Amino acid sequence: MSEVATLTGIGVCAGVTGGPLLRIAAAPALPAPVPVDDVEAEVQRAVAALAEVVADLSRRADRAADETVAEVLRAEALMADDEELRDAVREHVEGGADAPHAVDAAFGAFREMFAEAGGYLAERVADLDDLRDRAVAVLLGLPMPGVPQPGFPYVLAARDLAPADTADLDPEQVLALVTEIGGPTSHTAILARALGLPAVVACPGVLGVTEHTLVLVDGSTGRVEVGVSAASVAAAGALAEAAIDDNAEPGRTADGHAVKLLANVGSVKNVPAADQAHAEGIGLFRTELLFLDRTSEPTRDEQIGAYRDVFRAMAGRRVVIRTLDAGADKPLPFLKQEGEPNPALGIRGLRVARQRPDVLTTQLAAIAAAADDCGADVWVMAPMVSTLTEATAFAAAVHEAGLPKAGVMIEVPAAALRAADLLRAVDFLSIGTNDLSQYTFAADRMCGDLAELLDPWQPALLQLIAICGAAGRDTGKPVGVCGEAAADPLLAPVLAGLGVSSLSMSPRALPGVRAALGRYSYAECRRLADLAVAAPDAAAARKLMG
Repeated sequence: MSEVATLTGIGVCAGVTGGPLLRIAAAPALPAPVPVDDVEAEVQRAVAALAEVVADLSRRADRAADETVAEVLRAEALMADDEELRDAVREHVEGGADAPHAVDAAFGAFREMFAEAGGYLAERVADLDDLRDRAVAVLLGLPMPGVPQPGFPYVLAARDLAPADTADLDPEQVLALVTEIGGPTSHTAILARALGLPAVVACPGVLGVTEHTLVLVDGSTGRVEVGVSAASVAAAGALAEAAIDDNAEPGRTADGHAVKLLANVGSVKNVPAADQAHAEGIGLFRTELLFLDRTSEPTRDEQIGAYRDVFRAMAGRRVVIRTLDAGADKPLPFLKQEGEPNPALGIRGLRVARQRPDVLTTQLAAIAAAADDCGADVWVMAPMVSTLTEATAFAAAVHEAGLPKAGVMIEVPAAALRAADLLRAVDFLSIGTNDLSQYTFAADRMCGDLAELLDPWQPALLQLIAICGAAGRDTGKPVGVCGEAAADPLLAPVLAGLGVSSLSMSPRALPGVRAALGRYSYAECRRLADLAVAAPDAAAARKLMG
């Protein structure tokens, strides 16, 4: 492309960077079918290929430096090791298909079922495609598909990325991720956040970009500029380097107004990155990673061990731990939840306790035991709280477990509108801007065509945040943001002006946000916040920052 063109998707991990675009290697093509003389031998050949894929994924999981990556790889290995899948392969071989075609057909049937199910299962379709490609490659004697290794930094583009694609990904070489499909809960998004790489998903047209074309990727806005100059790429790189410094000062405005800068983590393996970025604590400890893809609930002792590791590593600092956020796009097999007409509006988050109160009771007991003598300042919050009744009951359960600080997440407009009431029952609020955007604008987070409605600069969203911030100022209680909006350096001063007292994000985003806050006085932040809320649309609000 000779002129700069702009592609738009959903930004799922903040940051701006640029470089030449390369695509992931193509999937192996199926050869023409061949007759099968020995059915049992052909079945065993196919099963052995699946076993090799499982073994390879397990080895990658063991090598993975990040526990989030390791967990996702193990989950994919379980999919390839499924007995129903092997039975399906056998049926196709007995029906006359050779091993590669039998594997392809078996995965195709599962793919169709997952796609029709929608939600979380639909996002696992990319994993099935990857497993199919790997098994076929083994059968054909070809190298397994993988990430390019050109020897220079680049932006990686793909239709979607499977966990195995990113297991050995080198963040020093891969500058950013852009995929044509996917959503905020896809593995691409999860792994990008774990690795701290700027990422855009659901970006139509990215696969049409000629390889080695220079692109700029903005993981906050979801914009991908194609055909930019080398000078633009260099300027983006210089800004990114400037943001990565050794500034260990607490987050604050130019005149000293404090805004705590915290990190989002999923396990103790994420803590070193938070320390390196000088996080003042943890604003979101996601506990669901311990529960994902399990057929049985983690035991109380398992939970105590996982929580205690993080608490001890953060001794002397705040750790805000979120109770199980299951349901909707994160179904858990052990909960045995029945199908729902609209899972996003059904039994998810704290609502799971309506059906399984024991899960919440066990988790709170484990958190309390882990917090004992750990040295960290442990706060506990619940996801998907909508009413004062729910908030009051949750706070009572937290205090009954012996934990001093109870809070709730603001993810639905009803909770934001009644923030002042909620703060009479709990000690703090934490705003999840991803879900709050989805429910405010009736725009599914999985729908790339509605990406502009999920823009955190939308004035209606900022107005809801302002209501929460005002309630926090009036009561003297903390109000934080732990959604993707917290990682946007341009938005940070506006959020501070809205009354937000802490921002929690991927560790890699911390230096840029810290620097951005330091450029404005608190009075300037308040003025910018008022203007952003009054703006006619997200684009006009963003332009206020120049």
